[in-house]
Formats: sequence, structure tokens, C-alpha cells
Amino acid sequence: MLLRPRPLAVRLSFCLVMLLLAWLMLLLETDGSVYLLIYVVTVMSFALPPIWTLALGGTSLAAAVVLVLLQTGQHGSPGDLAAVIGVSSALFSIGRLITTVRSLRAANQEIATLAVTAERERLARDLHDILGHSLTTITVKAGLARRVLETGNDPERAVTEIGEVEGLARSALSDVRATVSDYREVSLSAELVGAKAALRAADIEAELPQAVDNVRPELQQTFGYVLREAVTNVLRHAQARQVKVRFGRTWLEIEDDGVGGVGAAPDASGNGLRGLAERLAAVGGTLHARQRADGGFLVRAEVKPALEVAS
Repeated sequence: MLLRPRPLAVRLSFCLVMLLLAWLMLLLETDGSVYLLIYVVTVMSFALPPIWTLALGGTSLAAAVVLVLLQTGQHGSPGDLAAVIGVSSALFSIGRLITTVRSLRAANQEIATLAVTAERERLARDLHDILGHSLTTITVKAGLARRVLETGNDPERAVTEIGEVEGLARSALSDVRATVSDYREVSLSAELVGAKAALRAADIEAELPQAVDNVRPELQQTFGYVLREAVTNVLRHAQARQVKVRFGRTWLEIEDDGVGGVGAAPDASGNGLRGLAERLAAVGGTLHARQRADGGFLVRAEVKPALEVAS
């Protein structure tokens, strides 16, 4: 743990008092030696910023040169003066080195703190995206299976839905483990398939693209997260009957005809949209979410033109 340095005014006052005492001893004592200045320069080198050390120490050494030349032999010889200047310069360099090491240690502590914070934010964002979608889909499919079993009309479909619930639970567990290890990859095509299954289980008509080839490869993972979060919020909050998904080379739109959509989500200004905005910002993109004039909600993820030009 680094100790907090004293205020500059306190350190400067202390050094000025030492400097004054050294000069008083040098001038009042007939055999006062210029070597006294080494002690003062040592304290200044370790206690003051470089500009103050150079100003005070340099002025004192220049005055010592004049004093020695005017009173040769009384306060020291030119050789003594050269030794004082050499030792003072070395001490100044050592002081700067120690200050630099302290700064590096403080910077390393700050970097470590930022790294821990960034990792916590990554885990929170990824777990929100993974568990939010997976648990919502599991809930929808489990509810569908329950309704089918209650009616008794199609037990085979109920078994199929329960099997899919089991598969989703296993997949979610695998995703959580991969996220903790930072090895998880999101595929836009896989998210498209998952969105189709989840919307079908919720009896929501889905108009989805057949392929993702027209989306830039380096954007597909980010757009996969956007699609996952938007569909999750539609399932949770929209009460929609229809959802449309459209892709472009550098954009993605998810549109529903519900009464709430993403805008009605409790976390609309929290982990959900904020996490998506952070992911898009990392690739130079932006996220827009708004109510449609004729009802429903529209989410649009778009990469800034600068990325297109840079590529």
C-alpha cells in the first residue's frame, strides 16, 4: 500500500527551513563546508517535484560556486565544489527514479482495479444475456408443454417441448461455464434459429431472414447478442403477435407489434440495453430503441460509416 505524500506546501516549507539553516551554518561558521548542501539537496530530491528541486537546489549550488570562488579555501576547494555538484546530481536522478517507480506502482494498481471492474462488467453483461434469454425461452416452452398436457390433445408435442426445455437447460449451463472462462462465442445464425423456436413456442408469428450471409462476418457475433436480447424482451414484455427481423451489411432491426416491447422492460435503462450499447460501441456502432408511431417497438443496431470506410 502506498503512503499518501504530505501536501506540497508542508514539504516545501520543510526544505526551505533546512536550506536556510544550511546556509546560516555555512556563512556563520568560519570552517563551514559546502558539503552541508548535499544533505539539503538529498531531502529536496526525494520530497519535492523536479521543478522545485532544480530551482532551489540549482540556485543554492550556483551560490556555493560564487562563495567558493570568492573565498577559496574557507568553505571548500573547487574540487569539493565539483564533488558536491556531482553527488547532488546523482541524488536528484535517484530521487526521480524513486518517484517514477512509485508512479508506476500506483498506475499498476489502477490498471488492476480497472481490469477487475471490466471483468465484473463483462460477466454481468454476458450472464444477463445468456440467462435472460435461456430462462425466458425455457419458461415459454414449459408453459406450452403444460397447456398441451392439460388439454391432452397432443401429448407427443408436449414430450417434444419438454425435451427441448431439457436441451435448453443443458445449453444454458454450458454457456454459463464458457462465459466464466471467457471462451463463449455467439453465432448470429444460431441465435436466429433459437429466436425462431422461442417465438414459435410463444405463438408469435416470426418473419425472419433465411440466412445471415449479407451481414459482415466481424459484426455477426455482436448482432447475435442484439437479436438475443431483443427477442427476450419481446417474449417478456411485448405481448406481441408478430415480430420482424431484418439484416443489412452493417445494421440489424427487430420490430414487434406489441404493447410494450423493449421500451416497457424494467431493465430498459439497465443491464439489457446498456450492455448492448457497450457491445456495439466496441465495434463503432450505436443502438436505437424507440416506440413505433403505429404501436409496437423498434430496435435498430447500426455500425457507424467510419467502420465501413476503415475496412
